[in-house]
Amino acid sequence: MKQLLIYALVASVVVFPSLECFPQTISPKETATAMLKEGMTKMQAYDMLSELTAIGPRLSGSENYEKAVKWAKAKMLSLGFENVRLNPAQIPHWVRGKTEFAEAVHGNGKKLPLTICSLGGSIPTPMNGITADVIEIHSFDELKKPGIAKGKIVFFNRPLDPTRLNTFEAYSDASEQRTKGPSQAAAAGAVAAIVRSMTLAHDDVPHTGSVMYDEKFPKIPAAAVSTNDADALSALLKERAAVHVTLKLDCQQLPDVASASVIGEIRGSQFSDQIVLIGGHLDSWDLGVGAHDDGAGCAHTLEALSIIKRLGLKPKRTIRAVLFANEENGLKGARAYTDSEAKVGKHIACIETDAGGFSPRGFTVADPVTLAKIQKWSDLFALAGAGEVTSGNPGADLLYLAKLGIPAIGFRPDSQRYFDYHHSTHDTLDKVHPRELELGAVAIAIMAYQLSENGL
Repeated sequence: MKQLLIYALVASVVVFPSLECFPQTISPKETATAMLKEGMTKMQAYDMLSELTAIGPRLSGSENYEKAVKWAKAKMLSLGFENVRLNPAQIPHWVRGKTEFAEAVHGNGKKLPLTICSLGGSIPTPMNGITADVIEIHSFDELKKPGIAKGKIVFFNRPLDPTRLNTFEAYSDASEQRTKGPSQAAAAGAVAAIVRSMTLAHDDVPHTGSVMYDEKFPKIPAAAVSTNDADALSALLKERAAVHVTLKLDCQQLPDVASASVIGEIRGSQFSDQIVLIGGHLDSWDLGVGAHDDGAGCAHTLEALSIIKRLGLKPKRTIRAVLFANEENGLKGARAYTDSEAKVGKHIACIETDAGGFSPRGFTVADPVTLAKIQKWSDLFALAGAGEVTSGNPGADLLYLAKLGIPAIGFRPDSQRYFDYHHSTHDTLDKVHPRELELGAVAIAIMAYQLSENGL
């Protein structure tokens, strides 16, 4: 019996290694398996996400964003990360306001209240609002007809393509209506813009997101309308009579504020000046609490490093966590990090997780040479359900690093439900499943450790 007990104790050490005794010579598959067991047994990612989302919405420039910065720094220190610090950035401060009203009125007197929200960065309407005839547009080419939009409110109503298996591709195709549409409408003489929400869901919840004003044209107020009301407004316009809309918004753009991204790391045991970066963005929109976008990415990032540290692994290269500021409406955190840190040490690869906390599917890699190398490890990622390594866009916060030639990798979970919640009041903690979230952290930990051990 005593001998059996000794065998049991030894086995428990192999399955759940302590900080001091994890063997550094085991195979990559054994290491990845240990990460999976550690993550799925301790399940700490969801607890971190719960703490972060309890702060509330974390829009850049807000008091809640600053609370999130303090939380992230304290959490990294409590997890035992090294070289924990803030990376300063000047970030925008846009405020939604309290008034968001829209109503359509048909020529026969029929009224249609519209459920809307201001688009991020929008200018306000005059205090009494804007009332004008509305015209429905599905492509920018339609605005080229002389006088078609002059003095009118343009209603952009091209839905996301439901036939796209990858919903991010559908979003990418349609979202120019939101980002560029208001300026395109202004160029055609419009006085305001209303944009169909960027979601595949049919509901009464509007989805916000950034407007990117073109400085060559006047800025006009812009709002998103729920998909149900977009369909209702489209039907009203088909009744062959003039329809006018009254729009009232009191949002405002305040001066930029000094803030920061948050950095922590595990120093490399052999090549500490070479860096493998894992990152998500700490800010969120002011609707919901940013649980999937991108609280999940923050939890992934923190838990991935924590799993490696809890197992006592000694990565050859430094693995760095970065929680970026201001992804949602400016990328100022990513730019500041690149300007200040990309020249310090050598970033051999960077990984972004900004696609939600759903079940892992794989990773995307932009560079074909890097893609071929990483695909050789797909059997390791498959242990966490992330074995699909394909060509694709890694993510917005890696944009400037990738422009420097640093290999960029995007974590990709299942995408079918993401845009049901994205940028809306639906993006709350209860929409995230603890096991799905933890599997994402495990997959990212495996990727980061492989990069640290093998380089590119």
